[in-house]
Amino acid sequence: MLLEPAAMKELFLGVVVRAKQKYSFRLENFSIMGNHFHFIIQPASKEKLSSILQWIMSVFAMAWNRIHDQTGHVWGQRFFSKVIAGIAEFLHTFLYIDENTVVGGLVSRGEDWAYCGLGVRRARASNFLDNPPEELCGLLPRHFPTKASQ
Repeated sequence: MLLEPAAMKELFLGVVVRAKQKYSFRLENFSIMGNHFHFIIQPASKEKLSSILQWIMSVFAMAWNRIHDQTGHVWGQRFFSKVIAGIAEFLHTFLYIDENTVVGGLVSRGEDWAYCGLGVRRARASNFLDNPPEELCGLLPRHFPTKASQ
C-alpha cells in the first residue's frame, strides 16, 4: 500500500513522539517514505527494539484505520533491523537515510523532505530527535553545520 499524504506522515511522527514518552530509546536519524520508513534507533539497555517498533506500528495502524475506516496493517510487512557495527557503518547508514528521498525521486535535496532527520534538524523542529555522539556530529555537516560551514 502506498501512502503519500502529509497527514499520514504527521500522524506517524506523533506516534513516534508518544513512543519516546513510553519507551527509552534514541532516534538519531529517520526518513518516512510513502510505503516504508527508516530509523537509526538505539533502545536503552532495558528496552527491546521489537517492543518499541511493534508499539509504534500498531498504535499508528489503529489510529490510521480509525480515521479511514479500514482494518489491518498499514505498513506492508514486519520491520527489518540490523545491528550497526562501527563508525563507518553508522555513517554509511546515516547518509543512506538522508539520501533515500532523493534517490526515490521525492525531492532534489534531502533537507527539503520534512519527514526526515535532515529536514527536521534544518527546520529546527525536533523535540524527539537525538543527536549522535558529539564526535560524529562533525562528520555530518548537513545536520550539524559549524560556524565555518554556514
